[in-house]
Amino acid sequence: MTWGATSLLLVAMGGALGGMARLAVTELMSHWLGHRFPWGTLLANLSGALALGGLAAQMGTVGSTLVWQLLAVGGLGGYTTVSSLSLQTLTLWQAGHRHRAVANMLVTVPAGVGAVALGWWLGGGQA
Repeated sequence: MTWGATSLLLVAMGGALGGMARLAVTELMSHWLGHRFPWGTLLANLSGALALGGLAAQMGTVGSTLVWQLLAVGGLGGYTTVSSLSLQTLTLWQAGHRHRAVANMLVTVPAGVGAVALGWWLGGGQA
């Protein structure tokens, strides 16, 4: 796979849009449900996993296409985040909310895998 200027620009554009979408989802969920649990990051990660599964079912996981670079690598890479998940879990743990920290990991990881599988299935992917 050759990464030229076009590929880098598409990933950057997708990442910027994905990051802005994640911020919007996080802020909206915090407004609706409060700050006691990172609902926004959970929603972004699960909906992003669902979308990535559907995209992979439709396109395959071919990283060299320009559309894949824009949507999967850039857009969904910027929208979903393991860094926020990790920091929010650590923050919950350090604040003494150990049950919430563990729940955050126990919900996000298996639900994320399930969302990718569901997206794959909804996208017409074959087992």
